This record gives sequence, C-alpha cells and structure tokens, in this order.
Amino acid sequence: MAIERLDPPVGDADLRDLARLMVDAVESGAAVSFLAPLTLERAEDWWRGTLSASRPGAIFLVARDAEGIVGTVQLHPAWAPNQPHRAEVAKLLVHRRGRRAGLGTRLMRTIEDAARRAGFRLLTLDTKRGDVTEHLYRRIGWISAGTIPGYALDPDGTTPHDAVIFYKELDRVPLQDRL
Repeated sequence: MAIERLDPPVGDADLRDLARLMVDAVESGAAVSFLAPLTLERAEDWWRGTLSASRPGAIFLVARDAEGIVGTVQLHPAWAPNQPHRAEVAKLLVHRRGRRAGLGTRLMRTIEDAARRAGFRLLTLDTKRGDVTEHLYRRIGWISAGTIPGYALDPDGTTPHDAVIFYKELDRVPLQDRL
C-alpha cells in the first residue's frame, strides 16, 4: 500500500474516495466530528471545503490500495503567530478493509516525518477515550496531556464521550535536510 501526499486541487475520484472513507468511519462508530447517518454528498462537501480552506503548510496524506483511498491523515499548522513550531494532526482514518494491517501506524509515522521535515517540533491531537486510536497513539510515543469529559457525542448523536488530548515532541531536522 502506497502512502502519498495529496495536494489540492483534488480530483473528483479522490474526493469521492475520501467521502467513502469518512462514511465508512462514521458507520463503524468512529468519533470524527459527524453524526450517523452521514451521506456521501455531505462527506464530499466537507472534504472539498477542508482541502480548499486549508492553511499554507497543511499536509494531507492518503494510502491507496487496489480499490482506491483506504486511509488518510492530516497535519494543520497552528494559526497563532507565536506557535510557528506547532501543528495539529487530524482525521486519521483507515477504511475497515485496511484495518489491522499496521496502516494507521504507517500513516502516523509518515505524517510525523513530514512534520519534522517541515520544521514542526510539537504536534497535538485529540481522540475519543477508549478508542483503538488512543492505544495506537500511546504505543507510538504520544503523551497524554489529559482528558476532557463529555467532549463530544458519538455518531449516534446521543452518547457523550471523553476526549484524550495528546502531544508529541519531534526532534529537530537540520535546515539543509528540510530543503
């Protein structure tokens, strides 16, 4: 499975694949900001808007298999002028057909490497407490900064869940290696 950077503008086929991936995540209970049922059209609109409104320096990675996009993760630089060293990791998604094969770990390692090359030294993210991603992040060296109770609702729209906030400090990459 190849992991590659997806740069806007994104073609219709990739937008549809990303939408299918998001719908699959919500249908399988992932807490990724949406309530079920999520339509392909709504998911595609979200992706189109997210990609077009991304800040300079944002990174979108996708993993492809024979059927199309099977995984994705994003990196968004902090907006604040006093935080040029920090970025947020968002929307790590792996389609059910690609789970339990180490793809989530590979996507995270690849986005961390891309962040390091871009000069970021501190990454943050949040995830649902008790979710498989919480265990993944801990396993690959992310540090829990704490838990926020009742942070969001599960895709069912009624069940609140806690969020765990994580951070990871990255080693600096020499300037010549960033070029």
